[in-house]
Amino acid sequence: MPRLPAAPQKVRVIVLRHGPAELRDPRRWPDDTHRPLTGKGRKETRRAARGLSRLLGAVDHVATSGAVRARATAEALVEALNGTHSLETWEELASGALAPPIFERLRRSVGSGGSIVLVGHEPTLAQFIGLALVGEGISLVKLTKGGAACLEFPAALRPHAGRLTWLLTRSQLADAGG
Repeated sequence: MPRLPAAPQKVRVIVLRHGPAELRDPRRWPDDTHRPLTGKGRKETRRAARGLSRLLGAVDHVATSGAVRARATAEALVEALNGTHSLETWEELASGALAPPIFERLRRSVGSGGSIVLVGHEPTLAQFIGLALVGEGISLVKLTKGGAACLEFPAALRPHAGRLTWLLTRSQLADAGG
């Protein structure tokens, strides 16, 4: 009797917007990728990261934009996950990046099963969510700074194949941390 191909495993993609950052100021940060989280933003981001880590349980990968504010957010999450993950920097998550290339990178990194957290910027992340849910790179959700969304891809990691399982603000995530 011929064997049926194995069913693809579910892929879980958690989209996390960077925490509250300093206001844009070309004199202080001529290169906006160097703009950091505020002092209060660092504290609130750490609280949200602890809550997010409790919600997520196991995570296979954490990828981030190279911007200082996104990297600090990702580092807070890795710390909350007990520091067991190395960070991957993806140019596809940079501020102003287009959403479609994120899918190709996800397929290379996650394959057909597992979980990953993507840390980046608006509007790219919201457009990625729109692409995942309805096949168009439109903003269907508003990700607050430090807020997160969980998408599941039960069959294939491609546009229009995702399901939104939750969307939480930074405050809601912090409350989940106890």
